[in-house]
Amino acid sequence: MNETRARILDVALDVLGENPEAGMGDIAAAAGVVRRTVYGHFPSRLDLIRTLTERAVTEMAALFTEVKASPAEADAMWAQVVARVWPVAHRYRALLALRRGEFGEAIHGLLGPVDELLAEIVERGQDGGVFARHLPAAILSQVAYGAVFAIADSARSGGPQDARAATVTTLLMLGVPEARAVALAGEQP
Repeated sequence: MNETRARILDVALDVLGENPEAGMGDIAAAAGVVRRTVYGHFPSRLDLIRTLTERAVTEMAALFTEVKASPAEADAMWAQVVARVWPVAHRYRALLALRRGEFGEAIHGLLGPVDELLAEIVERGQDGGVFARHLPAAILSQVAYGAVFAIADSARSGGPQDARAATVTTLLMLGVPEARAVALAGEQP
């Protein structure tokens, strides 16, 4: 039963990544099960989206907490965040689109811990004079983090973008000078 549930979640990420409007029937067909099986695990589409979001939050929060504990400068921390979240961004890119839709409030609420960790890194950078202060840390972190997912989505469709491009772009958005942003991106695996 757990294998079926896990397969449905994995397939749902792929299906929703291709089409955020996909329904439970689309997900069931792609997972090779009947709709009743999907509804047996997730009574509604919102329950499925909530479970996917909780899974994403668990993965991302663990990554960010580890990076945040580092003694590195905030810009180097941000570069580490992007490098580590890049594979996760590909998996969970559907959540960004879904966050803007009917499930936005539920997703936004669940992503709160991730949003707070990102804002703390940006605030640390602002306090240290590494990041710009043209926006509050909570907003600036979301703008930059949203760009990571936008670049990941672009890369999925065959664009040449990669984690390095996402790192440089977001560091520039945060106010890091270009030469430093390029150097930090080059230090990431």
